Amino acid sequence: MNQELESLDESEVFKQYMDNMGKEDETEQKGMVKEGVVVSINQTENYAMVSVGGKTEGRLSLEEIKDAQGNLLFGVDSPIRVYVSQRGERPSVSYKRAIVYDKVQAKIAQLGENYKDKVVEGRVVRENKGGYILADKEGAEYFLSKSQSSLRRDSKHLGKHIKACITSIDKEAGSIAVSRKRFFDVHDKQQHEGAKKLMESQAVCRGVVKSITGFGVFVEVDGVEGLVHYSEITHRGSANPAKHFKEGDEVQVKAIAYDEEKKRLSLSIKATVEDPWEEIQSKLKVGYAIKVVVSSIESYGAFVDIGNDIEGFLHISEISWNKDVKHPQDYLELDQEIDVKIIEIDSKNRRLRVSLKQLSDKPFNEFVSKHRVGDLVEGRVVSLTDFGAFLNLGGVDGLLHNKDAFWEPDQKCKDHFKLGDVVQTKIARINREDEKISLEMKFKRPSPVEAFAQQHKVGDVIQGSVVNIKDFGVFVRVDNIDILIKNEDLSPLKKEEITMGQEITSVLVSLDKVTHKARASVRRLEHKKEREQLQAFNAEGDKMTLGDKLIGKF
Repeated sequence: MNQELESLDESEVFKQYMDNMGKEDETEQKGMVKEGVVVSINQTENYAMVSVGGKTEGRLSLEEIKDAQGNLLFGVDSPIRVYVSQRGERPSVSYKRAIVYDKVQAKIAQLGENYKDKVVEGRVVRENKGGYILADKEGAEYFLSKSQSSLRRDSKHLGKHIKACITSIDKEAGSIAVSRKRFFDVHDKQQHEGAKKLMESQAVCRGVVKSITGFGVFVEVDGVEGLVHYSEITHRGSANPAKHFKEGDEVQVKAIAYDEEKKRLSLSIKATVEDPWEEIQSKLKVGYAIKVVVSSIESYGAFVDIGNDIEGFLHISEISWNKDVKHPQDYLELDQEIDVKIIEIDSKNRRLRVSLKQLSDKPFNEFVSKHRVGDLVEGRVVSLTDFGAFLNLGGVDGLLHNKDAFWEPDQKCKDHFKLGDVVQTKIARINREDEKISLEMKFKRPSPVEAFAQQHKVGDVIQGSVVNIKDFGVFVRVDNIDILIKNEDLSPLKKEEITMGQEITSVLVSLDKVTHKARASVRRLEHKKEREQLQAFNAEGDKMTLGDKLIGKF
């Protein structure tokens, strides 16, 4: 049967299809729509008998007259409009086919006499030996022969949306034949000529959204289809097409490019309105404070509606001086009206950035206006690092460096504190230029040098082991403090011969309680020894008699 149909021309295939449409065997004859009456319903065997005139009755499947919930739409003695066709001696009746028939007749009336090559769009709802049945949005059906379908024989086509040209109509049978091959010929010509006209006129036209994709919107203008790329939707920048449109929407568009070789027409929606960036350049300046409305909130910031189809970007770092902002939605709400400061206008890239926090005084300025170096302050530990801890002092952070927290050089903040701890400190330094605050905590107990000074004084002889060797000298540890012996104070010792842990005896030459540093000298120790020897010698000489001196001469 399939080979026989393919050997016929389109009109013959259509005629043969009309003669056999919907039949289950070769005995069905052309049918018609009649007014019938339901005479009985057999729920067990799932059918109803319908009288279609005289004593003639046909069997109707109950599935055809059930609603979405499975309830019957008709009962016994209910009038019903059905399509009647003859199969041998028993007529076949169909309620759904009558509905389709009426819709097709309405479509035929709508098309009129000049129906040739008019384009229709439908979804493939079923397939038979001769071709495919398409159904449009109104429910009217069309016949597409396989020879005119341009569809691959080995592919699945049910549910596929197809455009085709009307080639013939059988009003009596209530059928419309279409051709997809003809559509391609007509469409390409219409697309080419229509696209050129749109480009030449440069007029703003009304179009209808046909389909929506991630990269743009396909819009049909007077039978010509073009793409509105997502970057051409709004002057705000790239937009998500699905958020702005749905199929069937009417939009104003303007043709902006046409590729004749690829037959691709590019349309623009934003080109139909005045470019708001021209007004932005003339009326707004960096530093201006403006009122805006929050239009969308993301994890990295918020977009604000400036008006006139322009959006500004408020980065999360520009929302608050508080560095602990986790998400913009903790500070902002959709449609909230806020005042912001313009911090960047990039007309070339159509980018405008704003700041919320810059309209309020910096917490650093407020802090330094109330505090001075030496003030005691309390802070909450918000960060721990290898070099120290950051404390929140109420709007600003201060750094407590390890060396400013402990007298012992091997002690670290991260080993003594945990996040959230409240620590009392003293302001050690305020760097206004870099807006940094340094804290210290060593003031709470005497320095090792101060404790050392209670037991020792300058001039005392001390002994300690070498704990560090530097280019400028060596450090020896005495009573838990490191004392520096400079290179010039090592004599008569040779620095290159000194080793770690070596015991060195020296004399204490400096104790600075302000800088908490101490110095010693081996060289001065030698001088001290010489002076002591000389003093001892002189003291012994004073005790000698004249006779003792004369004895030595004889």
